[in-house]
Amino acid sequence: MAKVLYITAHPHNETVSYSMATGKAFIEEYKSVNPNDEVVHIDLYKENIPHIDADVFSGWGKLQSGSAFETLSAEEQGKVARLGKLSEQFVSADKYVFVTPFWNFSFPPVMKAYIDSVAVAGKTFKYTEQGPVGLLTDKKAIHIQARGGVYSQGPAAELEMGHKYLTVIMNFFGVPSFEGIFVEGQNAYPEKAAEIKENAIAKAKDVARTF
Repeated sequence: MAKVLYITAHPHNETVSYSMATGKAFIEEYKSVNPNDEVVHIDLYKENIPHIDADVFSGWGKLQSGSAFETLSAEEQGKVARLGKLSEQFVSADKYVFVTPFWNFSFPPVMKAYIDSVAVAGKTFKYTEQGPVGLLTDKKAIHIQARGGVYSQGPAAELEMGHKYLTVIMNFFGVPSFEGIFVEGQNAYPEKAAEIKENAIAKAKDVARTF
């Protein structure tokens, strides 16, 4: 039995969002094919995702210097403990499904905060004399992203930084399989929006069967 983290970063649901509609189709098809797998939905707009701030750095510093967890302030304890739970949950999973919109050439800031929470030395990667090495070499991931324009090819391709960032991070973590499903062009070609959405959902279902 595999554990799947279904990680969504959108304030709207599938009735409004193209990425969420495609993501829902993907995960429902996946569950129908893999009924015994555990799927955990992490809605980043509803979860507590602490930013790495002064409290976090202070708390980490105290722990690294040998201080007991109980000696941390209440703010330090809450944020450090929450970040620890998020990273442990991430490492414990076998597969990751990221669902994001395309905002300002990337994704919503809650996704960056989440990635920061799981990019932890000793858990998702380690430092060696030859440089950092990813530790998640037995995982797989996919990114479902809706884009109003076309960014998978053509002159705008170099402007896309959301999927590129996740590609770099997954490679950094050592994840050997990472792919993308893109719903794009619906704003540029509104007359084709329904067809674009329908095709993306069909592709998502097809990919989900072998994910």
